[in-house]
Amino acid sequence: MEQKAYIEYLVKEYADTILRLSYTYLKNKADAQDVCQTVFMKILQKNRRFENPSHEKSFLLRMTANVCKDILKSAYHTRTCSLENCKEQNGTLMEESSILWAVAELPEKYRTVIHLHYYEGYKAYEIGKILKIPTPTVHTRLARGRKKLKTILGGEIYEGNTETVSKRNG
Repeated sequence: MEQKAYIEYLVKEYADTILRLSYTYLKNKADAQDVCQTVFMKILQKNRRFENPSHEKSFLLRMTANVCKDILKSAYHTRTCSLENCKEQNGTLMEESSILWAVAELPEKYRTVIHLHYYEGYKAYEIGKILKIPTPTVHTRLARGRKKLKTILGGEIYEGNTETVSKRNG
C-alpha cells in the first residue's frame, strides 16, 4: 500500500478514536482536532508502518496521549482560559448531562483508563502496556474512576436508599 493510501486508511480507521481520546484530555474541540492532525503528521513524517492492527491502534493511542500531555504542559495552555471561565463560548462537544462530560470531569489518571477501557474496549493488561503502568494500578484506577463517576452523575442517591428512590420516582 502506498503512503497516501496508508495515511487515508489510518485517518478513516482511527481519526474518531484519536479525537475522542484527545478531547478527554484537553476538553476543547479545537485542541482535540489539532492533536488528531499532529498525530497523523508525525506518522506521515516518520513513514511508520505497522504489521498488526492492534499494535497500530496502541501506538496511535499512546502517541495521542503523549501529544496531549505535551500540550497540557505547554506555556500556551497554561495561559489560556478554561471552559468554566469562558462559558459564553460555544463549541463544546458535550452537554453537562452526558456521560462523556462526566468522564471529562475526572482527574486525568482516571479519565484515561476509563476512556481506554469503556470507549476503546481495551482490557486492563493492554491499558497497562499502553500507559506503561502495572495492571493492578489499572484495576485500581478503573474502580476509583467508576466511584468518582457515580458521584458526579448522582449515583449515590440510588444506592441503598430506597426512600430517596421512591420519592424521586413518585
